[in-house]
Amino acid sequence: MRLRALLENDVLGLRLLSGEAELDRTVHGVMTTDLRDPGRYLSGGELVLSGLAWHHGPEDSERFVRILTDAGAAGLAAGEAELRTVPADLVAACERHRLPLFAVDERVAFATITEHVVRRVSGERAGDLAAVVDRHRRMMTAGPSGRGPDVVLDLLGSDLDLRAWVLSPTGRLVAGPGAGAGPDAGVERPDPELCAALAGEYLAAETAGRAAPHRLAASGTVHSLFPVRATGPASARETGDAPAAVLSDWLLAVEADAGDWPAERLDLLHGVTQLIAAERGHRDAARAVRRRLAQEVVDLLRDGAPPAETAARLRAAAPVLLPGLGSAPHWQIVVARLEQEPADPAEATAADGPVRRTGDEPGGPAARALLEEILLDPRAGGPEPADRSAVACGGDEAVALIPLPAVAGPDGAGPDSGSPDGGGVRTEDLLGAARGPLERGLEAGGGRLTLGVSAVVLTPEGLRGALEEARHARRVAAARTGRVCAAGHQELASHVLLLPFVPDDVRRAFTARLLGPLRDYDRRHRAELIPTLETFLDSDGSWTRCAARLHLHVNTLRYRVGRIEQLTGRDLSRLEDKLDFFLALRMG
Repeated sequence: MRLRALLENDVLGLRLLSGEAELDRTVHGVMTTDLRDPGRYLSGGELVLSGLAWHHGPEDSERFVRILTDAGAAGLAAGEAELRTVPADLVAACERHRLPLFAVDERVAFATITEHVVRRVSGERAGDLAAVVDRHRRMMTAGPSGRGPDVVLDLLGSDLDLRAWVLSPTGRLVAGPGAGAGPDAGVERPDPELCAALAGEYLAAETAGRAAPHRLAASGTVHSLFPVRATGPASARETGDAPAAVLSDWLLAVEADAGDWPAERLDLLHGVTQLIAAERGHRDAARAVRRRLAQEVVDLLRDGAPPAETAARLRAAAPVLLPGLGSAPHWQIVVARLEQEPADPAEATAADGPVRRTGDEPGGPAARALLEEILLDPRAGGPEPADRSAVACGGDEAVALIPLPAVAGPDGAGPDSGSPDGGGVRTEDLLGAARGPLERGLEAGGGRLTLGVSAVVLTPEGLRGALEEARHARRVAAARTGRVCAAGHQELASHVLLLPFVPDDVRRAFTARLLGPLRDYDRRHRAELIPTLETFLDSDGSWTRCAARLHLHVNTLRYRVGRIEQLTGRDLSRLEDKLDFFLALRMG
């Protein structure tokens, strides 16, 4: 469609402010944004809709318009709801750069313009494509019930014969055939391993900066992957953490090869992802109350507020998080930190491990969105329904406040002692949900996610200690290797609590002195002294058990241990030397 067609529709109520000579430009799509720099998300030919939240002065207008012009945008439609009128400096900047500028009356929703543009752009396509977009309102009106994404995916299936699913970054099935259906519903669900593979490929491609749609051949079928970008004032992308926000975006997976699709069909799928993103915005808005409650409680804990004040705030939060619960809930805390490796490996270190860049602003919003997605994954365990956790962010971390129904143990005094986490989120389950696809995205972007899990506490008075416990556990996780690491409160009663606080130079010197001679010997002679030492200590110094595990004769094992003692000057019959070797292996 041509830009001038926008002025022919009285329902849109658009007013042209500049660029009359450029109205014959072709519009290929539409994008809604309030980012200061949306250039990386523009491919050319878009009508950009903006509420002008980025505008603070003339210099902002000049920069924004220059970015749109460089990216090849067809025009800009500026909403009047935020500033009541389109600033004169924005009009002047558009005139200088010959970018057509429209004013959007505050009574007209951006969704109305989006629907109109997508429908007009689809007008020259086959009738089945236009039908999908024509029924946009059917999806939008389903918002409160959560059926929005499923409706538009049903239309893709019925009108275009395209099977498609919406997936979370952990590979959780959000919408599409089989979503929400029980095992006996007779609806074919996509294989969980396939979902994980699709999510992993998407995150790796997006983090590496490759252009969408991304393609992955799995089980003999090519799937095309389209981004569903989270937007809104509280999203990580809108708060200046756009690179990390990729890790919390949804994706649309289509069971088809988009490599040979015409531009018109690709544009339509782009419009579908925008509609799904709008539905996600509805869900995020519903989550805003829980976020605010969590933020208030976490702020009280950080500020050292009296326990009575914290307890009062939690009593107000409990009916929102656990509606219908007749008794006071138990609580658990999970802390997450999303980090990026420093460009210079020689950067300084901190007490909890290497300092990592998280951008100009700390990565709290991205970590919050990612932690919310992880806790929603069925593999994470925890309470049902899963979407009742409340996650706050502050500084460089996200803090999840998880309410749990008060289930008494056999003595009636507290959580079941047979469950190490008192019925709450378990560290191994959390890792099961967080690993896989996320590791691929973090690997491609040079990032890391560390998680700490507290014990379940029975009263609000125990929450401050639970917060510190989760933070200490996260520091233990940060001392480990891997893109996704987690530690639980159980580990804080062992030597692993001390290891993260040993300075890196001390670690290197200690392990080099003790294990260096063995590694050199293994390298020269392939003697496997290090594996022998690990197995010997893991066998509690038992010669017969260690020899059996290594499939060696006991005399061969004694020869190897003797060589270890000779090279290091240590005696493996002494407890002190065994302990030194044990710690060196752990720190190495």
